[in-house]
Amino acid sequence: MDKQTLIDHLNEDLSGELGAIIQYITYAAKATGPYRPQLAQFFLAEVADEQLHAQFLANKIVALGGEPTTTPRPVPDAANNREMLEAVLVAERQATTDYTTRAEEAEAFGDKGLAVQLEDMVRDESGHAEETERILRDWPL
Repeated sequence: MDKQTLIDHLNEDLSGELGAIIQYITYAAKATGPYRPQLAQFFLAEVADEQLHAQFLANKIVALGGEPTTTPRPVPDAANNREMLEAVLVAERQATTDYTTRAEEAEAFGDKGLAVQLEDMVRDESGHAEETERILRDWPL
């Protein structure tokens, strides 16, 4: 694993985190129906974690000599609460997969601290996915 490839991959992850922040803020605004307050709060509560992840990634990219991206990953369209939750679940699962791979890459690069931090981020993202799965479990179609 060379440094530039690692920087490029971390920038892909940063793009995902920036997109997640936008996704959660937008979906909180778009939530409707009798569960709107709880759903909006659920979405907004995730913003802080995603922001911390984004800040960590940006700092690490700079520390490695790279330039952090400012381009977010596109936010999927969602017409209703269920579609928003399903889109969030896809994004959280993707982040879990990406960070698992990135932790392996960091280990191969020889940056144990980065690998450990990325593994912590895997824990965060998988926890977000599990919570979203629990909400969706009995959500009406």
